[in-house]
Amino acid sequence: MEDSIVELSHVNIYQGKNLILQDVNLTVKKGEFVYLVGKTGTGKSSLLKTLYGDLSLTEGECTVVGFDLRKMDWKKVPFLRRNLGVVFQDFQLLTDRNVNDNLKFVLRATGWKDEKLMDEKILDVLDKVGLKSKGFKMPFELSGGEQQRIDIARALLNSPKLILADEPTGNLDPETSDEIMQLLFQICRDYGTAIIMATHDYIVINKFPARMVRTERGKVFDNATISIE
Repeated sequence: MEDSIVELSHVNIYQGKNLILQDVNLTVKKGEFVYLVGKTGTGKSSLLKTLYGDLSLTEGECTVVGFDLRKMDWKKVPFLRRNLGVVFQDFQLLTDRNVNDNLKFVLRATGWKDEKLMDEKILDVLDKVGLKSKGFKMPFELSGGEQQRIDIARALLNSPKLILADEPTGNLDPETSDEIMQLLFQICRDYGTAIIMATHDYIVINKFPARMVRTERGKVFDNATISIE
């Protein structure tokens, strides 16, 4: 399908020799927001790792932003990741350099060379997350919410078609969580970026309803009804 960003068909996901998720069928379209829910250890992270090429796919068919994961080898993984944004719970900012240099590091690592274009892109993504004036701050000078916004800015650097967010509100207070969720929904709406977000936070889900996919008993259930655990 033309507007499919993620397409999984009869996929089995392994960690080593252990089968984690069986017969996964899932389609995510352009500009769609999808929650990935499920208890710890039910395969949420394994599914995300498969989508960004950290776990190799051996059984089933899967395309992510136009890349066939069955044909993926380590040389192609960087090209896949250039089309993805990944947002983690623990920010993973480099603590020895300021915000601008954190973002420039990612651009260089993904093949950018022109300094002027890099500076323009960095200003652009900082503007999108509302932190245009914070480029010269060190990570430790930022609040948790600001660090998470920088993490999202970093995910936007290569104008991804898909953002994978792993518990992005996990370490944030409720008010800051709301701000981050509003930002993610805005990115989804304004730029047509698909977002798959793994979360345990049912308060966030109830406040910001969207399509739900649940991992449970080695399976993936689409549009799962939520039972508060």
